[in-house]
Amino acid sequence: MPLLPISSAISESESFGFRFGDRGTHTSRTMMLDELAATLGCAPADAPRAAYIAAIVEDNCLGKPTSATRVLSAQRLSELYALDPEVPLFRIMRNLWQRDEGGRPLLALLVALARDPLLAATASAVVPLDAGEEFARGPMRHALREAVGGRLNDATLDKVARNAASSWNQAGHLTGRTFKIRHVVHPTPATTAFAMLLAYTCGTRGEALLDCDWLKAIDCHPAKARELAVDAKRQGLIDLRMAGDVVDIDFDRLDPRKARR
Repeated sequence: MPLLPISSAISESESFGFRFGDRGTHTSRTMMLDELAATLGCAPADAPRAAYIAAIVEDNCLGKPTSATRVLSAQRLSELYALDPEVPLFRIMRNLWQRDEGGRPLLALLVALARDPLLAATASAVVPLDAGEEFARGPMRHALREAVGGRLNDATLDKVARNAASSWNQAGHLTGRTFKIRHVVHPTPATTAFAMLLAYTCGTRGEALLDCDWLKAIDCHPAKARELAVDAKRQGLIDLRMAGDVVDIDFDRLDPRKARR
């Protein structure tokens, strides 16, 4: 599952907040879910980027012991999530974060997948596993090697695999410490709408939005996607028209700036 845009949508995806390449934050960190939650909890929903950075570096909302670790944490969280309302990907996630507390781990995962190519490369080693199946790190290392070639040595590749496995654990897809087992996560209307928006930004259209890799990443099969898309419409998150094989979705309501127009 490549989680990549079609060639004609690369520029739009980058403007939206996606990051591509063979480098990523998972060489040194996980998806930092607890740190993200703490940071967002220390600034209002409409806060500018400077407020998030100040909360981490000046107010030490993450409880880091030194100024250097505070600055580094701000840098890593910015790499993963942007922390900037001028970036649509973060702005929309931040809006949904307020509305869907139960969906927060999956919202964070989706943004991290969009912004960290290393984490995205590991999806093929986790998502297709059956519920209850034991996770093996070998396929993840192979997927990473395919993504980065020889750029990372074996020790760094192992570290990325450990960090990525931890991230999938934080998102709920894996459970356990020494031996990790595949667990099925439960998407919400908000996370479903957000995943389809990411697919749309990558160039997917129509009925294919209900069977895209972004939905598979949150364990949302097409029948469930239809059901949750209807719920998202009822909640005022999207505009939706479905008639047979025709699926038309407008995502403007997800963006607080467009919704106010």
